[in-house]
Amino acid sequence: MDKKSRNMLYDRQAEILKALAHPLRIAILDYLKDGEQCVCDIAKHVASERSNVSRHLAIMVSCGVLECRKDGLNVIYRLKARCILDFLECATTCLKQQANENVKLLRAI
Repeated sequence: MDKKSRNMLYDRQAEILKALAHPLRIAILDYLKDGEQCVCDIAKHVASERSNVSRHLAIMVSCGVLECRKDGLNVIYRLKARCILDFLECATTCLKQQANENVKLLRAI
């Protein structure tokens, strides 16, 4: 892969990571891991206004993490790239490792 293509790949990867970099979006992804949901149910689950949730959903759709479909008056969302859940699990593993290191440090003090 040439340098220009590699940089374009890095830019696109960064766009996806930026799209995930909000606690509400992570909560939405966690909720959608069990299957597709209507925006109204997502908003209830994450305790946020529907318009705010819709804005966050649109960001994740635009970067390819989610996809949506219309069902009558409802908009239904689902994970398009389920592998993103593996990334979130990896982030959780990093947090656990940090916590364990902090516990060891506290014991040593």
